Amino acid sequence: MPISMYQASAPRFANILKNLSAILDKAKAHAEAKKIDEQVLTSLRLYPDMFALARQVQITCDSAKGAVARLAGVEIPKHEDTEKTFDELKERIARTLAFIATVKAAQIDGSEERDVVLKLQGKDVTFKGMQYLLGFAWPNFYFHVATAYNILRHNGIEIGKRDFIGTP
Repeated sequence: MPISMYQASAPRFANILKNLSAILDKAKAHAEAKKIDEQVLTSLRLYPDMFALARQVQITCDSAKGAVARLAGVEIPKHEDTEKTFDELKERIARTLAFIATVKAAQIDGSEERDVVLKLQGKDVTFKGMQYLLGFAWPNFYFHVATAYNILRHNGIEIGKRDFIGTP
C-alpha cells in the first residue's frame, strides 16, 4: 500500500515538532538547575554566521506550517518572529501544531503533482508537490530542527537521539 502525501507530511512534521518541544523543556530545566539565563541559551549558535537557537526553532515551525499549507493549497499562517524564551518558543510550536491539526488528509492527498512556487533568492522556483516535499521541505525542516538540537547538545543539555526521534 503506497504512503499518502498527507501521511508523509502533516503527521511527520507534527511528531518532530512535539519532540522539539520536549527538548526545549529539557533545555529550560537545565537552565533553571544551573541558574543560566535562558535567553543566553536561546541566543546561542553553532558558528557566528549561523542563526541562533530561537531563529532555528522559528524556521523549523515556518518550514512545517509552510509545507503543510502549500501542499493543502491553503494560506500559510503568519507568526511574528519575536520569541526569546523557551516558553515563547514552545508556544510557537503549539500554534504550528494547532494549524497542522486543522488540515485534513483530503486537502493534501493528491498533491503530488500540484505546483508549489517558492521565492528563492529573488526568483520564483516551481516544484511539483512530491518533489517539493521530499526534495525541499523535508531537508529544510530537518536541517533547522537538527541545528537546534545540536546547539543545545553542544552546550551541555542532556539530550540524545531518542529525544530527537522520539520513543514509540
